[in-house]
Amino acid sequence: MSIMILGSSSHAGKSTIVAGICRIFSNRGIASAPFKSQNMSLNSYVTELGKEIGIAQAVQAFAARTAPTELMNPILLKPKANGVSQVVLLGEPYKDVKIKDYYCETDALLEKAVAAYEELSALHETVVIEGAGGAAEVNLYRKDIANILLAKRLRLPIILVADIERGGVFAQVYGTISLLPEDVRPLVKGVIINKFRGDVSLFDEGRKILEELTGVPVLGVVPYADIDIPDEDSLSLGDKKASDSPIKIAILRYSHIANFTDFALLERAAAVSYVDLSTDLSGFDCVILPGSKNTVADLEELKAAGADVRIKEFAASGKPVIGICGGYQMMGETIFDDAFEGTVSKEYAGLGLIPIRTEFLTDKKITIQKTRTAQPNGPILSRMGTVHGYEIHAGVSEIFGDTAFGDEGAVADGGLVFGTYLHGLFDNASAVDALVSYLSDVRGLPYEPVAEKGDPYDNLARHLENCLDVEKLMEICGL
Repeated sequence: MSIMILGSSSHAGKSTIVAGICRIFSNRGIASAPFKSQNMSLNSYVTELGKEIGIAQAVQAFAARTAPTELMNPILLKPKANGVSQVVLLGEPYKDVKIKDYYCETDALLEKAVAAYEELSALHETVVIEGAGGAAEVNLYRKDIANILLAKRLRLPIILVADIERGGVFAQVYGTISLLPEDVRPLVKGVIINKFRGDVSLFDEGRKILEELTGVPVLGVVPYADIDIPDEDSLSLGDKKASDSPIKIAILRYSHIANFTDFALLERAAAVSYVDLSTDLSGFDCVILPGSKNTVADLEELKAAGADVRIKEFAASGKPVIGICGGYQMMGETIFDDAFEGTVSKEYAGLGLIPIRTEFLTDKKITIQKTRTAQPNGPILSRMGTVHGYEIHAGVSEIFGDTAFGDEGAVADGGLVFGTYLHGLFDNASAVDALVSYLSDVRGLPYEPVAEKGDPYDNLARHLENCLDVEKLMEICGL
């Protein structure tokens, strides 16, 4: 039997719990797969077949030791500008809609989601389903295809995850269960209290009180742990703390930042800070312009904040500036937008740091996995070797100078300034080592190559097994 993991709120830790359960099942020889009917995130991933899904479902698939597919996240909403989101349906761009128009398609999209679940379920012994946001958004019940409508259709057991760190956990759990529709409430078979800090035994009485109030068993209290798996959305950026490394890297946090999960491994090798556009960059060793869901809007925002001047001054001082995808496009000479991202056809001046020109002429999106070899252009790329990643972008860039990776990417300033469409570049240890070893050499500091902290999914599974009643969970799943 499959199971649903719903939350008492957004950012309760559902994605991490699902990943951990998938690995627990896999370690016990149970073929499982993750599923989230509807996800809203600018962090996405490209499958082997070129289909786009939320990064969280890809991570959960890795935890389950199965290949990510579009069935695991049939509906992905990618916010753009002016209250519009791009709808990605079964891995392919479907349409851009305002939210009120999107809700007009609830019935049809629910059928697509249920069909995807049924196909996925036929291929695996169990499916671990993640809800979205809080489960008890009463005003959304008639259109909530990620929680309530899906629960009504599938009639699967539900585990509720609550975030104790934010306070009010009793109100979260009791209130959520009490507000669920009468035909959904009995499906709740367990509660997980997440993000506990301190001595877990201090909540023993709290567990008993919750069980008496709700009549639902508390399956465990999960304390915080340092486990390296990618975050699902930008809510997690506020939780990030830069390490105490002397090497300091600034990643610009513009309004439509996308795929900031590109830098999870880099965060282990250097002090990475996600900075707003008014930040003084002079104290950093490197600046990175990350991906963007709306390159033109973020470029104009960047200029309005004066960040364009600060970035150019930073590059002129001989320090590295690197662009990924949308950031790469911004670093070029010009961007011509034929009313694709904006409302009118217009050419925009880029930062002029690398010799490319980009055009947005159609709604065609490139989604593909790629393995490329860095060109020996400058002191960073020459250390990098072969890397693997994926492209998710609209727009085509014409290169007028040296390339960074074969026929892709562009380089300037002796290789200290470069950009690429390759998301996941810094998921490669060789890329992290190339950048941070260079920055360390410049500062006269020693550098130890970045090392994996063991299998993060096994680490997560062990952590959950130490604090959850896994046998009860298996019983609830009918396993």
